[in-house]
Amino acid sequence: QMLLLLLAPLFLRLPGAGGAQAPNATSEGCQIIHPPWEGGIRYRGLTRDQVKAINFLPVDYEIEYVCRGEREVVGPKVRKCLANGSWTDMDTPSRCERRAVYIGALFPMSGGWPGGQACQPAVEMALEDVNSRRDILPDYELKLIHHDSKCDPGQATKYLYELLYNDPIKIILMPGCSSVSTLVAEAARMWNLIVLSYGSSSPALSNRQRFPTFFRTHPSATLHNPTRVKLFEKWGWKKIATIQQTTEVFTSTLDDLEERVKEAGIEITFRQSFFSDPAVPVKNLKRQDARIIVGLFYETEARKVFCEVYKERLFGKKYVWFLIGWYADNWFKIYDPSINCTVDEMTQAVEGHITTEIVMLNPANTRSISNMTSQEFVEKLTKRLKRHPEETGGFQEAPLAYDAIWALALALNKTSGAGGRAGVRLEDFNYNNQTITDQIYRAMNSSSFEGVSGHVVFDASGSRMAWTLIEQLQGGSYKKIGYYDSTKDDLSWSRTDKWIGGSPPADQTLVIKTFRFLSQKLFISVSVLSSLGIVLAVVCLSFNIYNSHVRYIQNSQPNLNNLTAVGCSLALAAVFPLGLDGYHIGRNQFPFVCQARLWLLGLGFSLGYGSMFTKIWWVHTVFTKKEEKKEWRKTLEPWKLYATVGLLVGMDVLTLAIWQIVDPLHRTIETFAKEEPKEDIDVSILPQLEHCSSKKMNTWLGIFYGYKGLLLLLGIFLAYETKSVSTEKINDHRAVGMAIYNVAVLCLITAPVTMILSSQQDAAFAFASLAIVFSSYITLVVLFVPKMRRLITRGEWQSEAQDTMKTGSSTNNNEEEKSRLLEKENRELEKIIAEKEERVSELRHQLQSRQQLRSRRHPPTPPDPSGGLPRGPPEPPDRLSCDGSRVHLLYK
Repeated sequence: QMLLLLLAPLFLRLPGAGGAQAPNATSEGCQIIHPPWEGGIRYRGLTRDQVKAINFLPVDYEIEYVCRGEREVVGPKVRKCLANGSWTDMDTPSRCERRAVYIGALFPMSGGWPGGQACQPAVEMALEDVNSRRDILPDYELKLIHHDSKCDPGQATKYLYELLYNDPIKIILMPGCSSVSTLVAEAARMWNLIVLSYGSSSPALSNRQRFPTFFRTHPSATLHNPTRVKLFEKWGWKKIATIQQTTEVFTSTLDDLEERVKEAGIEITFRQSFFSDPAVPVKNLKRQDARIIVGLFYETEARKVFCEVYKERLFGKKYVWFLIGWYADNWFKIYDPSINCTVDEMTQAVEGHITTEIVMLNPANTRSISNMTSQEFVEKLTKRLKRHPEETGGFQEAPLAYDAIWALALALNKTSGAGGRAGVRLEDFNYNNQTITDQIYRAMNSSSFEGVSGHVVFDASGSRMAWTLIEQLQGGSYKKIGYYDSTKDDLSWSRTDKWIGGSPPADQTLVIKTFRFLSQKLFISVSVLSSLGIVLAVVCLSFNIYNSHVRYIQNSQPNLNNLTAVGCSLALAAVFPLGLDGYHIGRNQFPFVCQARLWLLGLGFSLGYGSMFTKIWWVHTVFTKKEEKKEWRKTLEPWKLYATVGLLVGMDVLTLAIWQIVDPLHRTIETFAKEEPKEDIDVSILPQLEHCSSKKMNTWLGIFYGYKGLLLLLGIFLAYETKSVSTEKINDHRAVGMAIYNVAVLCLITAPVTMILSSQQDAAFAFASLAIVFSSYITLVVLFVPKMRRLITRGEWQSEAQDTMKTGSSTNNNEEEKSRLLEKENRELEKIIAEKEERVSELRHQLQSRQQLRSRRHPPTPPDPSGGLPRGPPEPPDRLSCDGSRVHLLYK
């Protein structure tokens, strides 16, 4: 070291880092070289202070370039001092540069979506901005290696393998189109590569199991759905319909919408789809009364759909359509030979529809992480483009591509810096190193920053969460009515929405439930008749009880007539609950009214008809007995009659009790077809009718009607069989038979008719109630009015007339007994006459035999001139006749 210090003045001046030789260089030494930026020089055998004290280094002395951090030396790393006073390789400068991290990108410069035309310049601009920042990846430099995929999966496959199998190693892949992204993302996991797309919207790419390392700054097409659901909730719509074109992107979008609306308590009532012709699906929407309709189809199909919408009149104040917002602003005015609607018709059909569009450029004039506003970005990008922005593919998506580079840079910075795992270096990445991939994935998944496209954040499926622009077509042009930030569930509303009807329409035709109530005029009229009938029954019952001591009343079995009057009163009282409905009573009282109808009718029929049936049955039983059992006619035990009525009533009580306990009647609603009101309002009337019913109503009615029907038919038969019978014990059985005829005919006709007319409340009530009223009136009049008339006109209830009544009754009884005796005597006389005729014929035969014998022995004697009677025995009688109790023999 001391030697070097002594010889330092003799050293030549060495060239600088740029490689130029100092003018005072000598052949015995080289001037010290200044270290490069972000780097230094290692001097062997010299301390830092010694280096500062000298200016020349001896010949053959070697220096080594070193760089700070993760930077690397570019150019010669070691230089040697030559004898001519210069350093080796001075024509090649040595620099400390950041380590390169390579990005493999596929830009679609042509094809179905030529988005690379604007997205590639945006990516290059982002790389420049990122690499110029010292606070982001200070030791690394992002570099781009790209190819033109032409938005073709086949072409993309070729370039994908070139990127993977050619050096340098790419730390991430950036495809564009959805079809290309699907291919790249599915293959990338085999190489432990993160995929970051800037222009893929297919919902299928949100499948984390299929694409585990996929991210995208372009939101998924399903991002429209949270906005739609938010609007549905804002306007209170619970029922929507959809119509879609049958492509994968729209099908998966609609599947996602269906899940979201279900979570929000909204129902997709109708779901229609079409391939090329939307005519039938649109007609189905009209037929199914769809009001809030979400349409998912491309622009060309949109024109076809709305031409059919115009034809079906599926537009106006009753309808709202939701469409995709990336159509051209004048899409409905563009000439399309595939439709036959005019521009005016199309304009009329699309008026008022709502569109949702992903916000790809931050609407707020705030600075992003790159220290640029969205407008400054547009201006800067426009200068880099070679043609007009409107003619450049992917110009709208360019902010997404720009923010994609920033999302990658921030994730790599977090991975390699303090946020990453200790010892992780990006230069150590290779396709087998999953550790670094996992670190980058976690950093990417937690991204959150302000970009030129808005706030950048990814959801669980790796898709960008962005704002949604909401627009409405008003007067033929789109007007912004709000923004929605799904990450914060924030709806910014401008209150500029306009509706054809003045307010948002209902999601379905407003159905007004209207009950069909019984006509009050009919109910009041029949109630008056029923009340008068009850008064008549009370009068008849009072009359019968008051005159029960009169022999004529006693001979009509007054207690059974009293039961008939009570039964008619109960049946007439059933008219009132039969006419009660929701107009008079509440829902809770309806079951009690149903039970009242059933019990009043059942018991009224059993008492009223049962007592008459008992009378006619007893008459038939007694007076159809053989002659040898005539003693039955002389005795009538009342308890048997009452027991018969009690049996009929008991059967009804038991049946009704079991019915009420096992299957009680309750209120049921019958719904009819909707009716359109005469006014032009968005409502329809749904008529409903209340019924009393039970779960097994038909079974119980079959049992009840079957039993009653057989009883009615049997009563008619018995009344007919006993029409000519006359008996003192039941002197009104002919009137009972007439009442049975009327009751049976009315009941047998009314029961099936009311079942048929059950849906017509007025007709059913009229038939049932009038049948009850008429049958009760007829029964009361036929049974009681003749008795009243007889007692009034003859005065037979007076005490002095009772003997006469008894005498008359005795006379009547003697006449009946006399008639029976005469019939018996006639039969006996017929037997005697038959025996006499046989005897006479024998006598005649004997007489003729004797005369013949005498004529042989003695000639005949001439007749006596005096005219005396001939000798011999008298001639037999020619005829017998009876007159009263005497028998006369008539001779010739």
